[in-house]
Amino acid sequence: MIRSERGSVAVLALAVVVVAVVVALGVARAGRAAGGAARADTAADASALAAAGALAQSEGPIAAVAAAQSVAAANHATVRRCDCSGEHAEVEVEVDGAIGRARAEVRPQCQYTPTACD
Repeated sequence: MIRSERGSVAVLALAVVVVAVVVALGVARAGRAAGGAARADTAADASALAAAGALAQSEGPIAAVAAAQSVAAANHATVRRCDCSGEHAEVEVEVDGAIGRARAEVRPQCQYTPTACD
């Protein structure tokens, strides 16, 4: 080995370690974002179902919004929008900066004849 090349392997190894750390941090950040999106979608689904349940029981849109907000809060989420009227509930929630959206429909014919909705 030539004297002027001494230490070049150490520099190369250090560069590889730095690149590996940067890649690992990027993967961790992407994983955290995906987890946040999944939590937001789950909270939105649960909130929409709670709102649709209130609508199915003829409790009205105000009770449907309250049900959606209660379930969202239990899932550490905040309701950003809730279109809960008629026979559908569309909910948008936020969990730690991630947005989740869900829709649930109320079909009265399914309450009385469940086989009609298979």
